[in-house]
Amino acid sequence: MTHAIRFHQPGGPEVLKWEEVEVAAPGAGQVRLRHTAVGLNYIDTYHRSGAYPVAALPSGLGMEAAGVVEEVGPGVTDLAVGDRVAYASPPVGSYAEARLMQADRLVKLPDAISDAQAAAMMLQGMTVQYLVRRTHRCKAGETVLFHAAAGGVGLIACQWLKELGVTTIGTVGSAEKAELAKAHGCTHVINYREEDFVARVKELTKGEGVPVVYDGVGKDTWAGSLDCLSALGLMVSFGSASGAVAPFDLGILAQKGSLFLTRPTLMTYTAKRGDLVASANELFDVVRSGAVKIEINQTYPLSEAAQAHRDLEGRRTTGSTIFTV
Repeated sequence: MTHAIRFHQPGGPEVLKWEEVEVAAPGAGQVRLRHTAVGLNYIDTYHRSGAYPVAALPSGLGMEAAGVVEEVGPGVTDLAVGDRVAYASPPVGSYAEARLMQADRLVKLPDAISDAQAAAMMLQGMTVQYLVRRTHRCKAGETVLFHAAAGGVGLIACQWLKELGVTTIGTVGSAEKAELAKAHGCTHVINYREEDFVARVKELTKGEGVPVVYDGVGKDTWAGSLDCLSALGLMVSFGSASGAVAPFDLGILAQKGSLFLTRPTLMTYTAKRGDLVASANELFDVVRSGAVKIEINQTYPLSEAAQAHRDLEGRRTTGSTIFTV
């Protein structure tokens, strides 16, 4: 028997239980994977709370991990027992010592990328990749606004944007997080508890605003983010850490300068195998080059997932968090 974190009804962190589970032999197109490190991401709290309902209860949790292939099922030809792999993909269930996984959702890890790094960066790093290389292809000389610049996605984004020659304006919630964001390449940092971020963005851009806002916060920053955009600017609403954005009048986009709006997800951008591999490889390249360093600032035993969720939702974490298995 192996152990996994499961929950039997949606709710707060207290619903997470460390339970024994059975892992069957892999079926066609599957592998049995022994996890070595597991990633923590904000989307996990949405699944746990019921904000993003899971397929059925009781359910596992988590969509990111690294590990070693223990057994391959029929039809799997590009993976072998002993291969080091990682993933950031449904179905949920990465909070486990071992699990079955579709082989086409796994990517092999280069020797230069550790299991801990992979578990800390696959979901957040590939999120940054699609945000800054595909949703809006950032280029040298541009200025962008990135909310939650000291979070896991934010710290990777600040470094990657600096490598691209982009000026990044980042928002944070404390002086400590401001220093962290600056240390990772954020050009201008705004502590939203002390400053009006809209006024500061307008000041920094000489009243023009920015061509793109990356907003993973949601409800609390929505209105201000629109006000930071230049005419024909793009609002990228990729998360809702403060709560979902309320329904709004579409006409507001016209009133504020014929704005564009997208609500993208990593799962859509990596749904095709080729896109998944390309995204992972570009992430591996910037990490191996040293342009992006993965900051694992918190580590918990997997059995203590409930406490990790409390800390994450209480905004007591920075950078990436992983579970040891």
